[in-house]
Amino acid sequence: MSAVPHPRTPQAPPPSSSRRSLAIALLLGALGAALALLAGGQTWSEGLSTAAQGAQPLSAKGRDVTGLPAALAVVGLAALVAVFAVRRGGRALVAALLALSGAAAVFTSVIGGSDSGALEAEAADATGLADAGVEHVTHTPWPWVSAAGGVLLLLAGLLALRYGRHWPAMSGRYERGGRPAPSRTRRAPDPDRPEEMWKALDRGEDPTGEDDTR
Repeated sequence: MSAVPHPRTPQAPPPSSSRRSLAIALLLGALGAALALLAGGQTWSEGLSTAAQGAQPLSAKGRDVTGLPAALAVVGLAALVAVFAVRRGGRALVAALLALSGAAAVFTSVIGGSDSGALEAEAADATGLADAGVEHVTHTPWPWVSAAGGVLLLLAGLLALRYGRHWPAMSGRYERGGRPAPSRTRRAPDPDRPEEMWKALDRGEDPTGEDDTR
């Protein structure tokens, strides 16, 4: 009779691989959030208003074009930190939120990189004309920097989905109810030690134990 092969149980990756993936995910997540937040405060588009009083230079920052990439970067960074506060299925959900935040940041950054609505609003405010046009519109590389930050957040989320179940969680120092978990058992004091005998005398006790044997 041929032996029935036993199904192989999936083995956990070595500790060095888990630490490496954890360090890479933290680096990618922090760098991606920083890039998206930095790009949101930079100029994304420039142009000239076509008002009757002459051409007027205009510029629009990233947060004026769309505030979604910066907001998604904050959500992704919070999800990256929350990965260590949850376990099992909750960790997978948080990792998925991190990946989705990065993907959405990429999408909104690319869409905002070709948007001129913020410049038209600037032209209307500068000229007082609701139909003021904008010409010679140019876009800076900052939307793509924001998109790159979203890509890094997406990669961090994918790493968390793949290896997150092997990463360490927050310290379980405190049990339920706020009680500290016992770290080790304390030894009973030795009554024959000199300091214990002095303490017994201070309490008015007989360290020789004669009172107990009467």
